[in-house]
Amino acid sequence: MLDVRRLVLLRDLEVHGTVTAVADLHGVTPSAVSQQLRLLEEETRIRLLERTGRSIHLTAAGRRLSMDTEHVLAALEHARIRLHTEAESPAGPLRLACFPSALVPLAAPLGKALEETCPDVQLHITEAEPDAAVRLLLQRRADLALTYRYDNLATPPPSGVETRTLRADPLVAILPCDHPAARSAHAPIELRELADTLWITAPAQTACGDAVLQACRSAGFTPEVRNICTDFSAMIALAESAGHTALIPRMAATHLPPALIARPVTDGTLARTIEIAIRHDTAHEPAIAACLNTLHTLLKGPA
Repeated sequence: MLDVRRLVLLRDLEVHGTVTAVADLHGVTPSAVSQQLRLLEEETRIRLLERTGRSIHLTAAGRRLSMDTEHVLAALEHARIRLHTEAESPAGPLRLACFPSALVPLAAPLGKALEETCPDVQLHITEAEPDAAVRLLLQRRADLALTYRYDNLATPPPSGVETRTLRADPLVAILPCDHPAARSAHAPIELRELADTLWITAPAQTACGDAVLQACRSAGFTPEVRNICTDFSAMIALAESAGHTALIPRMAATHLPPALIARPVTDGTLARTIEIAIRHDTAHEPAIAACLNTLHTLLKGPA
């Protein structure tokens, strides 16, 4: 009988490429991973790995076993789902991977609501950006993943999982209250009104950074970026202290200091779509179904 935990290490080695990366993923030492892989080879009596210098790669047999591991894990999950489906009420641990700016407005209320409606479900939350969250989901290290996609980047849905749209999260311009474009808190502004201001943006080659840069260029200008950071709270603090402009999701702009104002923009594609991702055929598992229903209940209010 092959050890499933060792099979998972082999699968993760194929996905991540190095023993060190697999060790970091599982919170163990590289030597422990290497030892378990050697034991797996002894169990199978087949050469699964080939070592060249400091590099290690799967042989053809190793790749086939890694592929079969996915079928083994899927069968185990199917058995687990059937057991849980027969339970009278949702119960057990439920692992949610969640992008940072949804932790406060979505994940925290979800945890509280589940405590009230499904007290036997224990929600475990891990902060992770969408790509990492989907990887955790595919590796069965998460049961659900809160993700987003920026509409003007036309990013395709993640492959290998089922996604459901939760809401649109428009981007808003964060401005000093005395900025000429901050005339009304409700009237949309055009991005080109901000062409002459100094900007705070996320780094290039991040989803937010690329979405903002593309939106500005579509409006006819390239923003003059003074500060670069990934944390939306830090962007707000920098906007307050320096009087600069930022373009951030409305979900992240709910608590602004008195010196700042959030203004909607006229470009209707300048938004991100918030989604929940699950593995195929898991939506009917009681704990996951309860989580999905609770999320939709929480989001029935104004976006």
